[in-house]
Amino acid sequence: MGILSDDVVIINQSEKEGDPSVITINCPDKTGLGCDLCRILLFFGLNIVRGDVSTDGKWCYLVFWVIGKPNTRWNLLKMRLVEASPSFSWAFGISRCYLSDSESQPPKLPDLFLLKLACSDRTGLLYDVTEVLYKLEINIEKVKISTTPDGKVMDLFFVTDTRELLGTVKRRDEVHEYLRDAIGDSMISYDIELVGPEITARSQASSSVAETLFSSDVSGEHPSGLHTSSNVSITVDNSLSSAHTVIHITCLDHKGLLYDIMRTFKDFNIQISYGRFTIKRGRNCEIDLFIVQSDGRKILDSSKLNALITRLRAELQQPLRVVMMNRGPDTELLVTNPVELSGKGRPQVFHDIALALKKINTCIFSAEIGRHVTGDREWEVYKVLINEEDSLPIPKSKIEEQVWNTLMGWE
Repeated sequence: MGILSDDVVIINQSEKEGDPSVITINCPDKTGLGCDLCRILLFFGLNIVRGDVSTDGKWCYLVFWVIGKPNTRWNLLKMRLVEASPSFSWAFGISRCYLSDSESQPPKLPDLFLLKLACSDRTGLLYDVTEVLYKLEINIEKVKISTTPDGKVMDLFFVTDTRELLGTVKRRDEVHEYLRDAIGDSMISYDIELVGPEITARSQASSSVAETLFSSDVSGEHPSGLHTSSNVSITVDNSLSSAHTVIHITCLDHKGLLYDIMRTFKDFNIQISYGRFTIKRGRNCEIDLFIVQSDGRKILDSSKLNALITRLRAELQQPLRVVMMNRGPDTELLVTNPVELSGKGRPQVFHDIALALKKINTCIFSAEIGRHVTGDREWEVYKVLINEEDSLPIPKSKIEEQVWNTLMGWE
């Protein structure tokens, strides 16, 4: 017994451009489901302007009002949302403890491929490549980009395929065709090969990077010079509900706001029984959440509650960290974002960095993606070396601000 996939996710597209479309999701519940769904909406570039979430611990009902784009792939979005919902085998109250061993095993890691691309360098090249990979649902896990003295660029992208078809000749030809159309005569060579997961061994950030970007502590104090989102207010009430801890949040909206909130609760193994998200005037948001621990009880332990609120405030004030640093005669852009405990990083960060630099005609000399562990947390670190010789003379603060605003969706 189960339910039809068409009933799990229903999308009512708006008739007028700029009006919100409504996505309704009705499925079995699991810890972290809201985070997984919001991550997909963020990957597809949707702006959530309102949201309602309710669950009894076994079944959940979620409604998102989203602003799409002219090129939003609604059918593909629906497919991804359905795939993220829990197994239908326990759809009618069947507990997870009755699942077979095969169903309870963690999902198999996707195959990892190395995309090698050689091109003649030009402004916006990296953005054009990442835009193609984004449209084709190919995730960039790691990248190494270098520019030769004669103006040639060698791009090494370690990627996974959401559609799990990159091992086929047809899919590889599709990627080649899209890249050729986007890059044109600048393309020199192209190749894709299957590689082992050990290839993406996590690199550690240098001590100077760590000192600059990871010097904040659990009190939420941030390094000077790094951008933050202001006007974050979080209040907690344990008297309003007999069964739930109630959290009220007011803050500025930013790209991936609900994902950052849901990700924090997922990492703390907290369940949202009921939640409402609305955007008021401008970018001002109000969020009300009724939450419980994994045992179904409200949070009465003050130390646990303080740790949760401290982390939540830090994530809303600074969901990403952006800073420019001098590397001898060169200038390096550093961007970091926290990684989920499941190992997933924030989607489309590299794409947005490339877009921001393209907007201000700033050329990229080299780029790398790595991971850094500090304390009990893991971060993705994007290191981009700016090619100042081929770029317009733009102040470092201007580059930093452009990247921050693009990542936050404040344009």
